[in-house]
Amino acid sequence: MENVCPVVIDPTGTDIHAEGERIREQGPVGLVELSDSVRAWSITGYEAGKQALGDHRFSKDARQHWTAFVNGQIDPDFPLIGWALMENLTTTYGSAHSRLRRLVAKAFTPRRVEAMRPAIDKIVANLLEGLADSRPGEVLDLKARYAHPLAAEVMFDLIGIPAGARQTILRGGEAQVDTTMTEEEIAASVGQVLQEMAALVEAKRQTPADDLTSDLLGAQEEDGSRLTDAEMIGTLLLLLATGTEPVTNLVTNSILALLVHPEQRQLISTGHASWHDAIEETLRAEPPVAHLPFRFAVEDIQIGGVTIPAGDPVLMNFAAMGRDPEIHGASAGRFDISRPRKDHMSFGYGIYRCIGMPLGRLETEMAVAALFERFPDLALAVPESEVRPQNTFIMNGRSELPVLLTAPGNDSRG
Repeated sequence: MENVCPVVIDPTGTDIHAEGERIREQGPVGLVELSDSVRAWSITGYEAGKQALGDHRFSKDARQHWTAFVNGQIDPDFPLIGWALMENLTTTYGSAHSRLRRLVAKAFTPRRVEAMRPAIDKIVANLLEGLADSRPGEVLDLKARYAHPLAAEVMFDLIGIPAGARQTILRGGEAQVDTTMTEEEIAASVGQVLQEMAALVEAKRQTPADDLTSDLLGAQEEDGSRLTDAEMIGTLLLLLATGTEPVTNLVTNSILALLVHPEQRQLISTGHASWHDAIEETLRAEPPVAHLPFRFAVEDIQIGGVTIPAGDPVLMNFAAMGRDPEIHGASAGRFDISRPRKDHMSFGYGIYRCIGMPLGRLETEMAVAALFERFPDLALAVPESEVRPQNTFIMNGRSELPVLLTAPGNDSRG
């Protein structure tokens, strides 16, 4: 790698935006240190990110294209090793990626997404009723009580996961993004998840139902290119993870931003902006995924003023891309739903655009709008500075979102 001083990544994600700015000081592509033995490139520039996401010379297959990994130079205890070992849509390359994406796309149709609207509405309504039943003045964690159960229930229903397996699978997904857990802790949690998902796949093979797993099994049979068990389980876990954790963060971040900036909510209530504007600005300024591993240069690639050597790992710094001053000017770090340009790549770009993007947008907009309509006096229960980050640099979320349904001094509970 080039002879520059890398930015040492904080695994706890204490301040991902400040860290992104430090990386940006090197230019749109900067060098970072993930551990004592692993360095990587972080893409912070919007245009450089767009180029990388659309460039077939960037692979996601560590087994083929991460030179140090192939040569056995990566410590098996490296905390992010799981991101290299996964077998799913995010870690395939070339024709293998196209094959998996084609099968998933057949099962994840616009018809199914739109058909989810009544179910989402029911989940939202039930969660709001639960909030309304709380004691007057009680501090509620909206991440735990609203954002997370919403995202999880939508995906559980969509995939067809039985009630008895849901908590085990949720814990495994959380382990994958918690960059402070030990390798042993992650392995134990993920092992239980793999057993549950293997049982689910076999059950759906024997007795198909009206769910995404059955559709995916049907699509692979129709396609004639049967997925291996590892590919099927990995693909389902990927869909669950990308449909739960990021949506939880997007809902949480949207609510927090609107609580911190009541003048922005006023723009919505007066018709000068929309809920869609609020969600898109959150995606730009506070994207649910911050710093995503990994891509690997298949050959030497010139991008953002540097040459990334073949075999080097690359991270997509979505949190920094959305705040690129080259695109959004001096106000790039400010939350402003009236901003005419809200360019971001928080759902990816090109061949790696998130297949679940329409569903994520739909459930977030429905959830945030319904919450503020039901509880118009909603308020943070602590100062913004006390809302702690999620304890990971990969995701951009909050550990909790403590709120009061009614601001102090207001007798109406909404």
